[in-house]
Amino acid sequence: MGPKISVDSATLMNKGLEVIEAHHLFAVPRERIEVLVHPQSLVHSLVEFVDGSMLAQLGLPDMRTALAVGFAWPQRIASGVDGLDLLKHRRLDFEPPDLDAFPCLRLAFDALASGGTAPAVLNAANEVAVAAFLQARIGFLRIPALVEDALAALPSVPADSLEVLHDADARARHYVEAAIARATPVGAGAGLS
Repeated sequence: MGPKISVDSATLMNKGLEVIEAHHLFAVPRERIEVLVHPQSLVHSLVEFVDGSMLAQLGLPDMRTALAVGFAWPQRIASGVDGLDLLKHRRLDFEPPDLDAFPCLRLAFDALASGGTAPAVLNAANEVAVAAFLQARIGFLRIPALVEDALAALPSVPADSLEVLHDADARARHYVEAAIARATPVGAGAGLS
């Protein structure tokens, strides 16, 4: 998946961003979007219909499947991923996310509720914080703290133009870089505070 996506998966920011995407791409109200933790990583999405039934997309956890769908839509092409053997995996477990243990998911829901430029600030702050973590300039737990600080420091304004969103992105990146620089003394090595 790559280092950035792996970190976003570990913080559940990837799910938070997917919640925001689902809201905007499919016009689904925030109240109707739920996140479930599925330890086996075999069910990638569920859609509930008005009749109460659900449609699930299942497969092995391999990004080649998603890429193949994206490249060939609306057709299906071979992705190179093996088929899912349900007898081998046997169980499908689900549980609610722990928003205290995974604050990035909570922050994404908060940004969606705030609307306007908040999701752009969330994304930009996360990108800078994750890059700093991957460069060993901050510790893992600083990621959600930096994102939360940026959201608090940069109030949401209506996202009525691309220019406004670019500005929110730039301000969030600058804010987080400055916060990291203030907390990480020059020559401090890994700076894992």
